[in-house]
Amino acid sequence: MNKVRVVLGAVVAALVVVVAATGCGGGSDSSNASAASGGDCKAGDSPVITLAAYSNPYDAYGKLTSAFAADWKESHSDQQVIFQMSFGGSTTQAENIVNGFPADVYASSTAPDVQLVQDADLITHDWSQDENGGIVQAGAVVFAVRPGNPKNIHDWSDLTQPGLEILTPDPSQSGGARWNIVAAYGASMRGEVPGYAKDSTEDAQRLLEGIFRNVTVLDKSANDSLKNFEAGNGDVAITYDYQAATSIAAGQEEEIVAPPSTVFIQTPTVVVDKNAEDHCVEPIADAFVKYLHSPDAQEVFASVAHTRPIDITEAKKGTDSVPPIDDLFTTDDLGGWETLIKDTVFGPDGAFTKAFAAAKG
Repeated sequence: MNKVRVVLGAVVAALVVVVAATGCGGGSDSSNASAASGGDCKAGDSPVITLAAYSNPYDAYGKLTSAFAADWKESHSDQQVIFQMSFGGSTTQAENIVNGFPADVYASSTAPDVQLVQDADLITHDWSQDENGGIVQAGAVVFAVRPGNPKNIHDWSDLTQPGLEILTPDPSQSGGARWNIVAAYGASMRGEVPGYAKDSTEDAQRLLEGIFRNVTVLDKSANDSLKNFEAGNGDVAITYDYQAATSIAAGQEEEIVAPPSTVFIQTPTVVVDKNAEDHCVEPIADAFVKYLHSPDAQEVFASVAHTRPIDITEAKKGTDSVPPIDDLFTTDDLGGWETLIKDTVFGPDGAFTKAFAAAKG
């Protein structure tokens, strides 16, 4: 059995980018105003919005923040919004925010990671009541394979073949990793994987054990995992379909294989109310998140990040970049994230918890 190598991430997110208009100066009037100084909390001439995001929508958020800042400047008396952006594993980002990273907006991979921030009393509104339930991006879990698919991988059961080398990120750090695990578990439980019985927890655990016996590296984020694959390591990467599509559009030689049954990825972006209020930028942060749901922003996600439509009926059909899915299911179809995290999959006696222990043994 292959030993699994876990690549540990730093506590602080690995990449920080500042997006600002040319000619935006420094000085005291360029920073956020301080609520502690008394009086009304009002943003400065060049307010700073800090965005913490999961690892792979880097290019899309670069364009989205630039477009929003330009529109805001035109409609708000030349006030120049500056975005500071940090990208990393979704769970790592949530933990960073809880531990003091001053994010005003959090672009998460999963709802449970948002819940971590909410449980720390940093998100004070019911974000699930935001437009589209807070979801701004959608996709599906797929396989990235070598050109010509030499290992003949078409379904989840093919990932258990002896000697296969699989890359998937670390579920303790990456939301994408948990999407991958839930996808395999759900397909098995729905009776859509040959050789694995419907509604059989034992068979779902057996499938996950077979897959994770073949996992050779657990990188700290989905982005790192796919880049590791693109560097020549492994036979297949389990990944976001839109991440693989973005790589292919950039010239990477890999192919997307969509299993017949997989999970519908839904990623929320929310305002971290406590931080945004403290930084005197809450109205701007609210406006930015609202903008992400607009047709213009959704077009950027689709064209730059190669995401699927947020509506699952349309998402099943695929796009020019990602293939159609026969059985595209949601986490709600499996009992919801809370059940998956605390009980059926990641709980103490969950299918993945037992499967991973057996695979390592």
